[in-house]
Amino acid sequence: MHCPFCGAEETKVVDSRLVAEGDQVRRRRECLVCRERFTTFESAELLLPRVVKQNGQREPFNEDKLRAGIQRAVEKRPVSTERVESAVSQIKHALQATGERELPARAIGELVMEQLRELDPVAYVRFASVYRRFEDVSEFNEEIERLIGKGSGSQ
Repeated sequence: MHCPFCGAEETKVVDSRLVAEGDQVRRRRECLVCRERFTTFESAELLLPRVVKQNGQREPFNEDKLRAGIQRAVEKRPVSTERVESAVSQIKHALQATGERELPARAIGELVMEQLRELDPVAYVRFASVYRRFEDVSEFNEEIERLIGKGSGSQ
């Protein structure tokens, strides 16, 4: 691993820890030349399916886009970064588990809504309103009623 400060090739690992529910290894490294310390993250590189958009266009899965959508939904809500990362990780795992080379964007959106339903009901309704293109208040009410119905059935 090259030092990001001086470019030296010799670094040593000072500390390693599992993070993201064991899906990543966080390593603290020290450059043997300039003595600066830095953090790296290591994770297995698994193939994720390509995304087939509604217009038929295909594009590589974009984890940053997924994370940004979830973060936008949970903005100003009491949801920790760790829980967002856990949701992203679970969605990625579900996508990999399909074994498919391509998946419709709609399938990914449904996985996001499942995760948001667990994270925060308000974030779920925010995302659903955009994702399902709610056009009036009655559609919000219907979705909230469905959410309340599912919540009372599990208690």
